[in-house]
Amino acid sequence: MSLPNITLISYGYFEKDILEKTAEAVIQEFQCSVSIREGHLDLSEFYDPTRRQYNGNALLKVIDSLAIPDSLKTLGLFNVDLFIPILTFIFGQAYLGGSSGIASIYRLSNKRYGIIGGDRFLSERCTKEVIHELGHTFGLIHCPNPTCVMRSSTYVEDIDQKNQNLCNSCRDEYISQSTLSQSL
Repeated sequence: MSLPNITLISYGYFEKDILEKTAEAVIQEFQCSVSIREGHLDLSEFYDPTRRQYNGNALLKVIDSLAIPDSLKTLGLFNVDLFIPILTFIFGQAYLGGSSGIASIYRLSNKRYGIIGGDRFLSERCTKEVIHELGHTFGLIHCPNPTCVMRSSTYVEDIDQKNQNLCNSCRDEYISQSTLSQSL
């Protein structure tokens, strides 16, 4: 039996190191295989000039519409400022129990906040955000455990305080969800 595959699609420039480290962490966390692809989208149609941001809901719909053969989950990676109408910005989002999600590194860099250095933080934050959004696709909701990767993050500091792994409770729920979906 082959491992389920998760596809990460980068839209725009991403350092190879960040993508590879993120893929390795996803493999470890979800015991799956990971494919990294490069995607191309004209992002101008998702841009809201009033907000000077990109519509996360519309981007998520496009990612969800992609039919990736042999891929259990698909996550689009962007480097633009995302929003949804009810929030000022988002780091990412996903369909709960669905097959797709999105994440952006735009607000994950220390440079965005005037802090010098910190490429290590960018890679760690990206990994945590990708695992978090994939967790939602596997049916996991936000967790009250302050160190669980499924804890909600309003600010980049919230991401820094989390581990990149599911807590025991979320891990048990993930296993339960995975077992249930395999039996259907």
